Amino acid sequence: MNPTLSSPPPRIVVLGSLNMDIVLRVPHAPDAGETLQGRSITNVPGGKGGNQAVGCARQGARVQLVGCVGDDAHGRALRDALAGDGIDTAAVRVVPDAPTGTALVMVDDAAQNRIVVIAGANAQLEIDEAALATQLAGAAFLVTQFETPLAQVGRALQVAQRSACKVMLNPSPMQPVDDAWWPLIDTLVVNEVEARMLAGLPADTPTEAAAAGQALRARGVARVVVTLGAQGAVAVDATGARHHGAPVVKAVDTTAAGDTFLGALAVALGSGNGFDAAVGLGIRAAALCVTQPGAQPSIPQRDAVLRHTSPTDWTVL
Repeated sequence: MNPTLSSPPPRIVVLGSLNMDIVLRVPHAPDAGETLQGRSITNVPGGKGGNQAVGCARQGARVQLVGCVGDDAHGRALRDALAGDGIDTAAVRVVPDAPTGTALVMVDDAAQNRIVVIAGANAQLEIDEAALATQLAGAAFLVTQFETPLAQVGRALQVAQRSACKVMLNPSPMQPVDDAWWPLIDTLVVNEVEARMLAGLPADTPTEAAAAGQALRARGVARVVVTLGAQGAVAVDATGARHHGAPVVKAVDTTAAGDTFLGALAVALGSGNGFDAAVGLGIRAAALCVTQPGAQPSIPQRDAVLRHTSPTDWTVL
């Protein structure tokens, strides 16, 4: 059964980074000292905040984005791309004295990526608590990550608590989570590496991921999802842990797969769907994402996810 979209669709506020991705296609990652002949270079809109906002918007949500860009061509291109997806960018601040964030993304022939991020204007993000509280009033989720200053993320979590808005946190790139934040998080989304580092337990298999997810949930989080790439994902809540398998696809580029998963998950939950149905939709969206190159260009529309993939099965662990 496909998850339904509420009417009106959920409103989601995303706080996060905006980067222009410079994508290099290469046969393999170069070794130290090796000069490699690349295949192509392209500029693609990205950044975890931007990607997750697009992921939510293409699943049908009304999205407001809080972030920063530089006063340069990349910043203008990013804002234009977001507007094209119907995302409200009124709270995206233009910083005159910093360049727009940049990510160098190297994608090899096995579809694996290696990414170096230069924060640029993202490091200047500073929230306006009163404005954010107004945005969060009636929103289904505040979605955020760790590509912007952690102090601002913490402030946003506090505002969300005061505004009675649920928080979906993706602690990527991985940094320790402040102990005071755990009870403020409704849904924690981590991959196997982040789960292992945060929980101090292995998380490479579904059984291991379930144990790591239970350990993280014990810190005060209502729900935890551990994503496992081609192995699908493990959902953990008060009723236990379930492993959701993933469709078999030919991967071209894994960039933005996690952000696509999170966007679909947030919209499905925000529409009132069950946790397992929402995780299944996220997996299907991510599976479709990896079949296309680039960050935001690869994020699928809701109709494509529902039309071209079948629901995933899940097993109690």
